[in-house]
Amino acid sequence: MAIKQQEIETRTIAVLVDNEPGVLARVIGLFSGRGYNIESLTVTEVDPRQKLSRITIITSGTPQILEQIKAQLDRLVPIQRVSDLSLEGPSVERELALVKVAGAGEKRVESLRIADIFRARVVDSSHDHFVFEMTGKSEKLDVFIDLMQPLGLVDVSRTGVVAISRGPSGL
Repeated sequence: MAIKQQEIETRTIAVLVDNEPGVLARVIGLFSGRGYNIESLTVTEVDPRQKLSRITIITSGTPQILEQIKAQLDRLVPIQRVSDLSLEGPSVERELALVKVAGAGEKRVESLRIADIFRARVVDSSHDHFVFEMTGKSEKLDVFIDLMQPLGLVDVSRTGVVAISRGPSGL
């Protein structure tokens, strides 16, 4: 009798938490203590009056593991709400990257041409380098960064994914 292999899925989970010391450590501890991977993590205060922050987590696993992650997050004390944006309907996801490319001559011209195609903005430049700013889906940023590799890619800084559901209701 063969055991059916479950598919690994990637999910975007938004978590509304009290903005207090140690909350992020508890969330990360939940993941690391059970061997779950965090592929992307962003945190920001979203309501200073009520002292609430939003944590956006990209993680992957079998459907059963993902349900466990959500249930365990929901039980943590400072958490107000857990929302699986991947399952709850359409959402918008974006990431910001700063990409530094050093080069001269044709490589410099080619990096500017590719940046224009990808709608990346030059936010810093000199005679021997550019820093491009680019936002979009993570896959788009991955392709841009791969194309910059042979042109003199020096450094990359990425924010991680931020996501929000479409429509009039909020988290």
